[in-house]
Amino acid sequence: MGVPEGFQEFVATASPRLLRTAFLLTRDVGHAEDLLQTALARAWRSWSRIDGAAEPYVRRIMVNTYATWWRRRWRAETPTDEVPERVGESIEDAVDRREWLWDALGRLPRRQRAAVVLRYYEDLSEAEVAAVLGCSVGTVKSQTSRALAKLRLDETVVREGAGR
Repeated sequence: MGVPEGFQEFVATASPRLLRTAFLLTRDVGHAEDLLQTALARAWRSWSRIDGAAEPYVRRIMVNTYATWWRRRWRAETPTDEVPERVGESIEDAVDRREWLWDALGRLPRRQRAAVVLRYYEDLSEAEVAAVLGCSVGTVKSQTSRALAKLRLDETVVREGAGR
């Protein structure tokens, strides 16, 4: 079985953008590469049915696959012998803003994280995000709003904790 027409060109041009999306979803380079490879393999099998909207189609495969992987992952606490000490330095010294945002995104529920990543990192419209996630524009708006509220609350908690 040969490579479908246009598939190689699509992979060459879209892979960097799709890999960035996968990385933002998984927060791990290896998992992001696996996620993209899985999505491209699935897209390859149905390439003849994709009518010019290949990138949103592959993004949707990635989000759905990521959700499946996320559901299967064991999410239990890891015991430790020592409780970490609280550092009383300022937020600017204690946590780099980018690191904080990265950690805060990781604490969001998968659906909210996907909405924020697609909307603000990938710069997709609300309608495009809705198409990728398979939901209504209203759901995208509510998920994004809830995610931003959690991020703001998280930031407030971090700032107040650093001031102590």
